[in-house]
Amino acid sequence: MTEWEEIELNEIAIINPTESLLKGFLAKKIAMELLEPFTKKIKSFQFEPFAGGMKFRNGDTIIARITPSLENGKTAFVDILDDNEVGFGSTEYIVLREKENISDKHFLYYLAISPDFRDVAILSMTGSSGRQRVQTDVIKKHKFLLPPLPEQKSIASILSSLDDKIDLLHRQNATLEKMAETLFRQWFVEEAKEEWEIKQLKEITDIAIGRTPPRKESRWFSTNPKDIKWISIKDLGDDGVFISNTSEYLTKEAVETFNIPVIPKDTVVLSFKMTVGRVAITFEEMLSNEAIAHFKFNNKTPFSKEYLYIFLKTYKYETLGSTSSIVTAINSAMIKEMEILIPDEFIMNAFKNETEPLFNKIKTNQTQIRTITALRNTLLPKLMSGEVTVEM
Repeated sequence: MTEWEEIELNEIAIINPTESLLKGFLAKKIAMELLEPFTKKIKSFQFEPFAGGMKFRNGDTIIARITPSLENGKTAFVDILDDNEVGFGSTEYIVLREKENISDKHFLYYLAISPDFRDVAILSMTGSSGRQRVQTDVIKKHKFLLPPLPEQKSIASILSSLDDKIDLLHRQNATLEKMAETLFRQWFVEEAKEEWEIKQLKEITDIAIGRTPPRKESRWFSTNPKDIKWISIKDLGDDGVFISNTSEYLTKEAVETFNIPVIPKDTVVLSFKMTVGRVAITFEEMLSNEAIAHFKFNNKTPFSKEYLYIFLKTYKYETLGSTSSIVTAINSAMIKEMEILIPDEFIMNAFKNETEPLFNKIKTNQTQIRTITALRNTLLPKLMSGEVTVEM
């Protein structure tokens, strides 16, 4: 290993660089909610008149400095602006920019998501509960071992190649899902037949709602992967079509004591409280809380999981419940009474034959994403510390 130098962050990065945007100028805004957890790429932006916030350019790293966004991995690399364009975002960002001939912009991103840096940032947080913020002065003084610039670039290149593969697979999955949605809309909305039946979901599926054991009794909850994965709303949407990861688990004792329904593998689940309309398909046997319904098929079910998934994903839930500024309230009775179109058997079989391979490919891609992500997460601290060296 070439000689690495102990150095402070502010010696190799410009922190919160000064940029100019005129008040009212229409610019690209990257809002906090557009950052995906532990994802390098920023997938979208909004055009808004500039009224305030942190400003940045391509090549900068933006880091959420407020709880729980930082803990949830909201750190990203800016690369969706034009040359010399300035974008803006939340006042709750910290912006890192490379120093020419000293640091590499991609290396700085990986430094920002490395466990050592995150630990320092999280431990520096101060403020009232729920509104704690990273102390910028603390991370400026954060010391770490910095490799020479060519080695920084090599380390970043290895990690970037993994992130590029992850991004490609995510984009493939988005395209595959969009193809299935397009087919659904064409066959069952634009070309729907008057003679096709309409039934309530409760007539043709067995609908069950999850449960939450008493929170004050911690013995029911677990973070041990040997226990049973327990889906909450925050888990839906992170994985993709097929849900395989949850932030919490329940013990087998909890399942038996509180008679919590077990959700079979390949079952469609739907959030219907607080955040309404998040849909996924279970990758394995799972559990859920009371904000999530699941739909077991029986001998009366005339459609595939792919048909039900797209129906629920594209449903206009605002037609069901009452909306307030805080929450959209839809109860389980409304879910059970939702009406669904039942095309003839020939069309249903044709749709399954067309969409099942698309969903199988999505599932395979998601497995690859998990494998590559695990490899990146294993390599990241080893490369950033010099435990694993790169050939120059």
